[in-house]
Amino acid sequence: MNIVFAGTPEFAAIALDALIGVGHQVKLVLTQPDRRAGRGRRVQPSAVKRLALRYGLSVLQPLSLREPGVATAVAQPEPDAMVVAAYGLLVPGALLGVPRLGGINIHASLLPRWRGAAPIQRALIAGDATTGITIMQMDEGLDTGAILLQEPIRVDPADTARTLGERLATLGARLIVEALATPGQPRPQAATGITYAAKIDKGEARIDWSESAAAIERKVRAFDPEPGAFTACAGVMLKVWRASIERDVRGAPGEICESGPRGVVVACGADGLRLIEMQRAGGKRLPAPAFLAGHNMARGTRLG
Repeated sequence: MNIVFAGTPEFAAIALDALIGVGHQVKLVLTQPDRRAGRGRRVQPSAVKRLALRYGLSVLQPLSLREPGVATAVAQPEPDAMVVAAYGLLVPGALLGVPRLGGINIHASLLPRWRGAAPIQRALIAGDATTGITIMQMDEGLDTGAILLQEPIRVDPADTARTLGERLATLGARLIVEALATPGQPRPQAATGITYAAKIDKGEARIDWSESAAAIERKVRAFDPEPGAFTACAGVMLKVWRASIERDVRGAPGEICESGPRGVVVACGADGLRLIEMQRAGGKRLPAPAFLAGHNMARGTRLG
């Protein structure tokens, strides 16, 4: 098939690689403009752009798909389908009508649960035991289109947004290849069980120690690798990358109740959280023993 592909992060790049690998002709790649990223804040291309250039594909990076010339660029190769995966821009209905098979989206949830921008993180925050991939026929709504394929995946209790995202990306790549090879009969989404996965705001990553340890631990995993769950320690930002729940911890929320080789135990609204891997502003991610060798986190100190 002739395909126009729209996507931005590694999740989408894995699908693009799979489509190329089975012989589809990717005539145009749409991806977000290069942006500053990393500790040096250098301008970097998206994962999809890097892969597309490696294959010598044509790349377009509009700020909006309503920009003049975008519709012409999409229509010119006479695509059979437009495959969209974590693109980050709304696709106008006029563009969805250009390909013969319309727009087909790879969405990282079992729709209609977690429609929207951050389905992986929201599933982790909510403590979902299962999530999955939906291959969806796109319409002008927010992830409201008919379902072509759907497959669940178990959420491991230790999953982070990174590890769960990697497994979902692999599953999504396989399912989009299957969907294009043997198009099934689209079925409408259920009218019940609808939830929305709002975009993650950096402020959400600030740890509220009055919450339960279980809720905070889920957020620590959901915000790894971005934006990183954080708190303040003696006026300095401290990111928490790995933690575990400690039962029956007594103390005021945010109070350090234990500090030693096994980590730092902080009292929460219910139970406590053992901080196992941390990072001070400007420093490296370190396991607790190495972190405590260079940073004082004494019992009785309040975080927050």
